[in-house]
Amino acid sequence: MVAAGLYLKRFYTVVRGEVLVLPSRIIVALFFLVLLGMPLISQNPYLIRVIVLASIFAILAASWDLLSGFTGQMNFGHALFFGVGAYASAMLNVHLHIPPWGSVPLGAAAAVMTGLIVGIPCLRLKHTYLALTTMAFPIILMGIVFALPDLTGGELGISGLQRISNSLIVNYYIYIGIMLVLCTIMWKITDSHTGIIFHAIREDELAVKASGINTTRYKLMAFCLSGFFAGIAGGLYAHYMRIAGPSTLEVSMSFMVVIWAVFGGIATIYGPIAAVFILFPLLEFVRFWPEYRTLIFAVVVLLILLYMPEGLIPWVRDKIEKECPRCKIRNVATRKTCRVCTAVLD
Repeated sequence: MVAAGLYLKRFYTVVRGEVLVLPSRIIVALFFLVLLGMPLISQNPYLIRVIVLASIFAILAASWDLLSGFTGQMNFGHALFFGVGAYASAMLNVHLHIPPWGSVPLGAAAAVMTGLIVGIPCLRLKHTYLALTTMAFPIILMGIVFALPDLTGGELGISGLQRISNSLIVNYYIYIGIMLVLCTIMWKITDSHTGIIFHAIREDELAVKASGINTTRYKLMAFCLSGFFAGIAGGLYAHYMRIAGPSTLEVSMSFMVVIWAVFGGIATIYGPIAAVFILFPLLEFVRFWPEYRTLIFAVVVLLILLYMPEGLIPWVRDKIEKECPRCKIRNVATRKTCRVCTAVLD
């Protein structure tokens, strides 16, 4: 009991000193609590399905941001990693009868290998040429899928995959838990020494090379990490939908990932995640108005891009918080002095 009391006191101290001091952290904590408590509020299968799919696509969008947002390697073919993860997991599960807990990681490993295969020839390309080259790879893979119908199912895809769990609520918590853990890992990567190098490569690769850092290795690492997380998302998607089809490799999927990232805010990780949880349910809940569904989506995205060019989440964060000019610590926008160094805030 005494030990439990000490842990609770330490937890309360951390929450009070690290979470409750900034509105953005309070919003993230509430987001976690709402997701974890949703089955207690409603167990509607349709609502659960929308949240689970949004969680899968949040991993995918954050993985694109890890590569393109932080290193500047503009990838317009991110569906390649998603599709490889989905198809590899499906083939391992259906043909070799490997359970989901084995097929999903192996599918992610296949996506990592794909990241290496794509990354090596793309390292010499930049800007438009890189974007167009990456966009070609999922189209090539789709051609291979159609050419091997006995193995990949052709246009119909591979169906009959095993679910991770047959329980609606257990399934929900597995997918939500994986999303929260993986997105936190991606955020920690970008906040680490590796993330700083990624960001430096995007800003000035020549200066990074001049400082003695092997930029080729770090760009390949970014491709592989992005492929790993996108591959996990693809495997989870295949097992949840119980099918892996050509739709996972479509160009529209790659562009949707870019829209999510730009809408939420590039080079933030949490921006694309928030964008998915805003835009994906929006598209789902306006299905009753099919004639104007795409128009509503386009108008919302255009308004954000016009009035919040850096993305929705950075714009909101700048409105509720401000950075100290001396120590660079973020403070509540209403404060007059910094909470750490007491410098006067503009």
